[in-house]
Amino acid sequence: MLKFIFWSLLAVNAGLYAYGQGYLGHFSGSEREPARLQNQLNGDKLAIISASKAEAAVAALKAPASEPDAETAKNPAEEPAKKTPEKAAEKKEEKIACVEFGNFLLADARRFEEKVAPLALGDHQARINLPGTEVSSYIVFIPPQGNKEGAEKKASELRALGVTNYFIMSDSQTMRWAISLGVFKSEAGAQTLLASLQKQGVHSARIAPRMSASKLLAFQFRNIPADTKSRLDKIRAGFPDKESRSCK
Repeated sequence: MLKFIFWSLLAVNAGLYAYGQGYLGHFSGSEREPARLQNQLNGDKLAIISASKAEAAVAALKAPASEPDAETAKNPAEEPAKKTPEKAAEKKEEKIACVEFGNFLLADARRFEEKVAPLALGDHQARINLPGTEVSSYIVFIPPQGNKEGAEKKASELRALGVTNYFIMSDSQTMRWAISLGVFKSEAGAQTLLASLQKQGVHSARIAPRMSASKLLAFQFRNIPADTKSRLDKIRAGFPDKESRSCK
């Protein structure tokens, strides 16, 4: 019995000692925790502020995230202008569909080509032979069919009608995918063939004169920027008797 009382008193005294030293906290809420205070980061920078300052800090946190500054408020029209893309970037570059320069003799054509070469126009540039002014022959033909498939379909229709003497013009610049049925020195010979074809059921054939070969050349430039057209005009100015004209 005496041992129990002894150990009980010892335990009570130990608890009172620990409480007095602050190891067990305080029931009033103002606890003493020396170990925690020593382990805090930047504890020396903590400061006690008044209630009014604390309320002002809370009000500042609840305020809108951003307020227009005085300079922006004075010039509200300037902000939209900053966000608008530059007009120069939006504007599409003007293109020239087709322009033709002529008429050149072979020697002048070569000199013109040499001056144009630095522009490196590639497929945008083409040299063409201009037609002569005299009729050299007459051709009986079926007009261009638009593409190879259309021409071959028309050719099969001719074969079905018994017409076997024809030629698909795939390399012609002016009559590509037309079908030649014959070429004659005189218009009378062409008319005779046309009448024979009509009797066979070929009603789409036509007669056209063929012009003599010309010694004149022209240059065509397609889908080029306006500034390139200006540079070409400056080059053409070195050939005063040459024309500049639009083309298809």
